[in-house]
This record gives sequence, C-alpha cells and structure tokens, in this order.
Amino acid sequence: MRIQVKRTGGFAGIDRHAEVDTSTLADAPEWHALAEQALAEGRGTPPIGVPDGFNYQLTVDGHTVYCSDPRLTDPQRKLISRVLKEGA
Repeated sequence: MRIQVKRTGGFAGIDRHAEVDTSTLADAPEWHALAEQALAEGRGTPPIGVPDGFNYQLTVDGHTVYCSDPRLTDPQRKLISRVLKEGA
C-alpha cells in the first residue's frame, strides 16, 4: 500500500509532501487499518479551512480524500503525523 500526504497552507505557506510504501513494513496491517479509517472520514473535495491552518490531501493507492485543521479526526491526525515523520 502506498500512502501519500500533501500538506498545504499554514502561516508560512510551505507545502510538504511525504510518502510511505507499506509493502516492506512489519507493522503494515496497522498502517492499512489506520489508512482505511482516515480515508473513510475524509471528503471528496477540499474543505474550507481556517486562516493559517493546514489543508491535507491523503492518497492511498490512488484514492484521494481531503481534510483540514482543526477538523481532523484522530485517525487522520495519526496517519498524517506518521507519514510526515517516517515518509520520504
């Protein structure tokens, strides 16, 4: 499973991208469950965010959803943090 996160917005307006390929990870089932939850709670179109807040595009194996601060669900927040921390 390929999980991609694109973060835009924020005070400085600096975009950030990261990607994780779970095919070689020992904890892949955990990643898959988290990704499924995050996608299920996402939107098909970019939501209206708050000034200086972050907007996110989550793509898992070609399926894309959108979410934004401060209305991230727990699974979305966890997945975004993990991908941005561990992804390349």
